[in-house]
Amino acid sequence: MLKSIFIKNFALIDELSIDFDERLNIITGETGAGKSIIIDAIDAVLGARGAKDYIKEGEEKAVIELVLASDNPKVSDFLEQNSIDILEEIILSREITAQSSRSRINGTLVTQNVLQELKNFLIDIHSQHQTYKYLQPKTHIQLLDNYGDREHFQLIEKYEKLYGELLSAKRDFKEKSAQNFDIEKRLDFLKFQIDEIESAEIEDTTEFEKLKAEREKIINAKDLKDLSYGSYYALYSQDNSVISTLSSIESKILKACRFDESLNKIVDNIAESTAILEDVASELRNYAENLSMDEYRLEVLEERISLLEKLRRKYGNTLEEILAQLEDFRQEYNEIEHADENLKELEEKINILEKETDILASNLSEKRHILAQKLENLIENELHFLSMPKAKFKIDIKTSSKSATGIDEIEFLISANAGESPKPLAKIASGGEIARVMLAIKSIFAKSDNLNTVIFDEIETGISGKALQCVADKMDDLACHHQIICITHQPIIAAKADKHLHVEKYQDNSTYVTITTLDNQQQIEVLCQIAGGTKTEEGMAFVKNLLALKKPR
Repeated sequence: MLKSIFIKNFALIDELSIDFDERLNIITGETGAGKSIIIDAIDAVLGARGAKDYIKEGEEKAVIELVLASDNPKVSDFLEQNSIDILEEIILSREITAQSSRSRINGTLVTQNVLQELKNFLIDIHSQHQTYKYLQPKTHIQLLDNYGDREHFQLIEKYEKLYGELLSAKRDFKEKSAQNFDIEKRLDFLKFQIDEIESAEIEDTTEFEKLKAEREKIINAKDLKDLSYGSYYALYSQDNSVISTLSSIESKILKACRFDESLNKIVDNIAESTAILEDVASELRNYAENLSMDEYRLEVLEERISLLEKLRRKYGNTLEEILAQLEDFRQEYNEIEHADENLKELEEKINILEKETDILASNLSEKRHILAQKLENLIENELHFLSMPKAKFKIDIKTSSKSATGIDEIEFLISANAGESPKPLAKIASGGEIARVMLAIKSIFAKSDNLNTVIFDEIETGISGKALQCVADKMDDLACHHQIICITHQPIIAAKADKHLHVEKYQDNSTYVTITTLDNQQQIEVLCQIAGGTKTEEGMAFVKNLLALKKPR
């Protein structure tokens, strides 16, 4: 239930606060006075687009705040799912500037989409736009489903879930089937790459550096031999070699030890150095003797190095990277090799989902036929009450190909007069008939859903006489179970008000709108103005008679 609204700098409104009654709230005012601005403000705070166009001229921002009450458990669940505090009241606010818009629920910032979802649990606004929407056959299946019970909604949810899985599986199958056109080529190429790396039999990731070092040694074997032999001769073999010189020095120091025993330590050091150099000389000789220019080994090395360099250019800078690439190739090869198996599994899944959705769609269609018969009778009775005694309402259900909503194409048909065959709603010629059909539909759904508040914007358009009285009585009846907010130009409807709000527009240097909650006397005067424009005895009597017909709460 909508308890109150605060509006500031919105359209022609400077600042306005309105408290609503829990039953029938009537809003009247001359054409162009700004009655619909209040509905636009409610719609704006509930997430309507284009709200920045409503900022009052000369102001930087508009502010709207709604205070609502709801005992619908779906509302509490929704707030909890969106991490919004659950309070005694629901406070919705929206601040609109030319550049941006900020919306809050109970103080928590939310997106416009969240507000629009919440609106579905709180308020139904019936405007000319919604009338147009209801005339479109594509909305009729949802309207019919909305009348279903909990079991019906669970069936729809289950079908939609499985149908979504079916579409997803079909998309995957299509994509993977398309990939299979090039699968053989890719497999051949991967096999070539795997074989090329595997055939190199890389076991040591440092092999490349070791091979290059060995090649360098063979290529420079002559120079190495000359240098090592020359060093050997200098140390040991030639005249005046280092070792022979050390031996001579050792002999001289040894003789000197006869005169000074402290020189024995030096003799020992020379002897030790001589022994070390003899070992070095021996190693150099062996090294030089074993060096050879092995042409065959060099050829083998060159081939191996060339192979590894080729792999490095193609698959990685190091042998370690090449082996990592090999693992990637093997993994991709295995995945592609099993692609056919995956496709078969996907095909089986699609077949299972097709059967399951076929069964659910058939069950859903059966339930819709039962719902349709029930709803046809209910709406027809409402139309009869609304002074369309010969009206026939039919819900036409045709079987179509399976889609997101099932296998049904649904369209509402009506015959307004006796002897006429039912025709689509969009072909109703009379505006008054359209209005009454919309009111009949709204009446039925208002009773079946959990919405507490229904807003009507000039529902009486095109209706007069007895039919208008029927519409007024229907509004009065709806208000016994729901909060109704109704903009009207008709005194017959306005007289049913539990709360009568009158809108007036004033102009001096600027234009602004006021709204007044009418007391009994003010209501009589306004109803007289609506009825005839002047306050006469006859008019007063007419209005008092209308007020006497109001249903007691």
